[in-house]
Amino acid sequence: MAPTNTEVIKMIRTGFLLLLSMLLGPQHAFADVAVFTCEPEWKALAEEIGADQITVFSATTAGQDPHHIQARPSLIAKLRRADVLICSGADLEAGWLPLLLRRARNPRVQPGQPGHLMAADHARLLEIPERLDRSEGDIHAQGNPHVHLDPRNILSVARVLAGRLAEIDPQNAEHYRSTLMTFRKRWMDTITIWENRAGVLRGKTVVVHHREWIYLLNWLGMERLAALEPKPGVPPSAGYLAGLQAKLESQQPLAIIRSPISDPGPSEWLANRTGVAQLVLPYTVGSTKGTKDLFSLFEDIITQLARVSS
Repeated sequence: MAPTNTEVIKMIRTGFLLLLSMLLGPQHAFADVAVFTCEPEWKALAEEIGADQITVFSATTAGQDPHHIQARPSLIAKLRRADVLICSGADLEAGWLPLLLRRARNPRVQPGQPGHLMAADHARLLEIPERLDRSEGDIHAQGNPHVHLDPRNILSVARVLAGRLAEIDPQNAEHYRSTLMTFRKRWMDTITIWENRAGVLRGKTVVVHHREWIYLLNWLGMERLAALEPKPGVPPSAGYLAGLQAKLESQQPLAIIRSPISDPGPSEWLANRTGVAQLVLPYTVGSTKGTKDLFSLFEDIITQLARVSS
């Protein structure tokens, strides 16, 4: 019996794909999954899970504040071609991501699609405000969005990411499951090592510049004594810093911590007048020399904190 038109079309298509595979080689026959991330930490995680089956781009660098970047045409073009979007969420990127999504007009990465992944949707959010009032500073309605600073949240997002990649790229589903299992074992083993080393930090207090460190402190059993910003995103006045100085004379914290992108002036002023150690902790992958991936990011943080506690 002669093949139907539909069967002929299928045979032609199959033959074309086989020819393309022979000409280009198996590694080039099909395009990699394009992943657009908002921050370097999610780029690093995508590289762990996707490995050589994906191409990854980060909209921000370690030297930028992810709250405040411009929705540049180059970012719109990148998002238009993306198969997966990974961001922190919880309104961290509210000033620019919605505009990118509208202008990119890419249905694959819109909310509700497998290609739209917000990390905060898969973590227990801390510091959810009881009321919204702009006079309280730069607060986030859904809660503190800096979820990546608890490594347990990283693992939760990794599981979701592997599932999304398998759904979008089913022919490599086993690859994503395998890389997830490898990452999960190594990550959990290393978390145990970090927690053992950080046992001396439990119950200690710190002064922070910005309030992005709450997830780290919660994981380590530490407490925030005070923040250099009187309200999130609001620079401290001389009077406010003088009040903190008086407070630290009676309540000695372990350290004053800030990220490399925070204004060093307030923490240096307070450290010089109180003798409290000042630490510049990496906030994300690439923040400091040597923090080339997620493992070295937390290794640097734990090493610095443990050193001042000894």
